[in-house]
Amino acid sequence: MKCHPTQGAHTAELLMALLADAGFESFIENDNGTLSAFIQSPLFSDGLSARLGSDEFAEFLDSFLIERIEDQNWNAVWESQYEPVLIDGICMVRAPFHPEKAGVEYDIVIMPKMSFGTAHHETTKQMIQYLLGMQLAGKSLLDMGSGTAVLAILARMKGAAPVTAIDNDEWAYNNALENVQSNNFADIEVLLGDSSLLKGRKYDIILANINRNILLNDIPDYVNSLNAGGKLYMSGFYSEDLPLIEAKANECGLSLLSSRAENNWTAVCFTL
Repeated sequence: MKCHPTQGAHTAELLMALLADAGFESFIENDNGTLSAFIQSPLFSDGLSARLGSDEFAEFLDSFLIERIEDQNWNAVWESQYEPVLIDGICMVRAPFHPEKAGVEYDIVIMPKMSFGTAHHETTKQMIQYLLGMQLAGKSLLDMGSGTAVLAILARMKGAAPVTAIDNDEWAYNNALENVQSNNFADIEVLLGDSSLLKGRKYDIILANINRNILLNDIPDYVNSLNAGGKLYMSGFYSEDLPLIEAKANECGLSLLSSRAENNWTAVCFTL
């Protein structure tokens, strides 16, 4: 589907969030101001088309055009467009088909497939930057909503142990298993599930790069799984959502240590 978002700050991001809830899987912001949104043909129905034209989307969507795209070798298309990411000059996140870069301290090989976490997005990048500045040797760490497990892998490279990666998406879970193996960190515990798995578990550091609503719901579970003096790092929300996140964190006994933002995406660190 190709659509025209309404005018206004962050409208495209809000529209993408709505479309993702409706079942769309990926998005491209085009140079002409339009947005391309992709959904599998069997999941697109007349009901969904009517929903896009309803009041629910009226605030964010001026017009849209539905196009059926013929199946093709999407892996080849993706590989031709996917670029490696170098963060702070010392951390490379690349696919197996990218060459190594000399002098990079942390070389992470990720085959993302359909999973989130390639460091292209501001939230993942900021979480990586937090990790790069941390002393992790001997620290127990949880990567919640782990996607590709890129954060868990970097933490393990920096000496964190034990490390657990949890995601509720089966594709992400299988992808994370593949990535921890290919980076020679089979000792990273990869689990399929949500915060209900945290009962009885304790960590020095918890990373949660998910979205605002899940974070707000799960902060109490994260706090219950933090060791005394532990730190909770979160991202996946906009700068204007920080007061909500901070209020919930304070309610659960956390104190804000730092925050950072890039293109209105925010990452924060709280301590218990």
